[in-house]
Amino acid sequence: QVQLVESGGGLVQPGGSLRLSCAASGSILSINNMAWYRQAPGKQRELLAGITSGGSTNYADSVKGRFTISRDNVKNSWYLQMNSLKPEDTAVYYCNAELVVVVGTTPGSYDFWGQGTQVTVSS
Repeated sequence: QVQLVESGGGLVQPGGSLRLSCAASGSILSINNMAWYRQAPGKQRELLAGITSGGSTNYADSVKGRFTISRDNVKNSWYLQMNSLKPEDTAVYYCNAELVVVVGTTPGSYDFWGQGTQVTVSS
């Protein structure tokens, strides 16, 4: 069964850093785009950063210069390094990926989500 498993959330003081990890497991043929989202209470889910299979990255203005997305194709994993954290970064963080998997006998591209991990920035 294909799944994404996140780790690395927690409580950090303002100005601190955290590194989130996401690992894809199961019968995966390939991984196309990978991304990180977050959702704060009462707000819509927000795209923070994305990385393509070729390594091109893009960032939301709210995290540009503070967050860095990277990927390890050998490990089917990707990461979000978060620096200079602010209280407004407090949210549940989700990893997301477009995975190519076989359904029946046919390969296809499908969107998968991690379970979410809480990040709290507070003194």
